Amino acid sequence: MIKTILIIVIVISLLMLVGCFMLGNMSKNEKPPGLLSGRLSPCPDSPNCVVSEIIEDDSHYVAPVHYPEALSKDSLDLVKLVIQEIGGKITIEEEAYIAASFTSTFFGFVDDLECRNDMANHTIHLRSASRVGHSDFGANRERVELISTLFHQRINKAAPTILPPSTNPTGQP
Repeated sequence: MIKTILIIVIVISLLMLVGCFMLGNMSKNEKPPGLLSGRLSPCPDSPNCVVSEIIEDDSHYVAPVHYPEALSKDSLDLVKLVIQEIGGKITIEEEAYIAASFTSTFFGFVDDLECRNDMANHTIHLRSASRVGHSDFGANRERVELISTLFHQRINKAAPTILPPSTNPTGQP
């Protein structure tokens, strides 16, 4: 009896493992949704997506990244550096839009990160979503928060050299 239960547990575990590898492989064939009417796409109902342009959806909302006016032209370049620094691969690059992918180490799941630069409001909107599956254990939200934190750290570090004194967020000369 115990031997039978052990065999069943092993078979189920192997099937789940194979299923995860198959989902990871399937996720490599998808693409980010891109812009819809000039804005980032809304999230699906699943909890594995966050977006900054849909404020009404509390469960998927994440704050956009604001930057000083003096950085309007260079803001996406700075975001690209941060994305690459944390392991992202830039897949699409346009004037006010970039898309990147992040691949998990073990199963090879691919998540998409999209950024839209709203230069009029000095804001970068972000969308991060898993291509397959239902839950991401908060990975997409954490990724966007990390990008925002690192972006602002870089701005603060470079503020004395790139920003005029009136826009310097640190208040230091």
